[in-house]
Amino acid sequence: MHINRRRVLDIYDVWSEERACRCMAKVLRADYIENQRARDSLLSEGETLKRLTHIHIVRAYEVIENPCPVVILEMLPGETLDYLIYTHRRRRLSLSNIVFLGLHLCSAMHYLHRQGLLHLNLKPSNILATAGMAKVIDLSIAQRPGRARGRGMGTRQYMAPEQCSGAVLTEATDVWGIGVVLFHAATGKPPFEAEAGEKYQQLERRADPVRSHRRVPNTFATAVDRCLDSEPARRPTVDELAELLYGVGNST
Repeated sequence: MHINRRRVLDIYDVWSEERACRCMAKVLRADYIENQRARDSLLSEGETLKRLTHIHIVRAYEVIENPCPVVILEMLPGETLDYLIYTHRRRRLSLSNIVFLGLHLCSAMHYLHRQGLLHLNLKPSNILATAGMAKVIDLSIAQRPGRARGRGMGTRQYMAPEQCSGAVLTEATDVWGIGVVLFHAATGKPPFEAEAGEKYQQLERRADPVRSHRRVPNTFATAVDRCLDSEPARRPTVDELAELLYGVGNST
């Protein structure tokens, strides 16, 4: 059964005879089957996910190369964070749930960074809420720290300034990604818009303070605002951010 269509990929609900359970199959869309770059990207993501074992990162069971690339993933019930934000737009997500979201993302990124990888595409549509947990579901552009493989690699309104400019990417780039997700979850909208053309808002201005859009505890607001500092060196580390969020959670 078809679940979702993305720019390059289709996601299907499939039955695994080997495991006797439902799984997800990530395959190239028909119009990208002959695209070598898309094929290589899907196979690389599948092999990466097979090596990762973390409660907040989707697990890959199998990678099939021929006749066309397929990645078999664990089935994750639940909704994307993007959907939850949309359905709660009149009554925003609770701060306690947002703090747990942040802690789960910090845990996932802490592990990923210890494997020598950056995610680089944290956004609400790439996070599933399942059984009270956040799961990161897309590592299609993950790479090792270093110069970006290209200018503007990522999702336009969620990219860190260094992604927009094609500069050096570090763990701080994923801290920005966590901050953008928390800002969007708390306020109902991302801090930057995906404007058409060559300009990126992230390179033109700072993000609004989160408290200009929602009344939240100062500690939480400070944590999110620091994540969205345009200078990577001024952002907290993943572990520092987790400590700040623990403090918010203990006081709410």
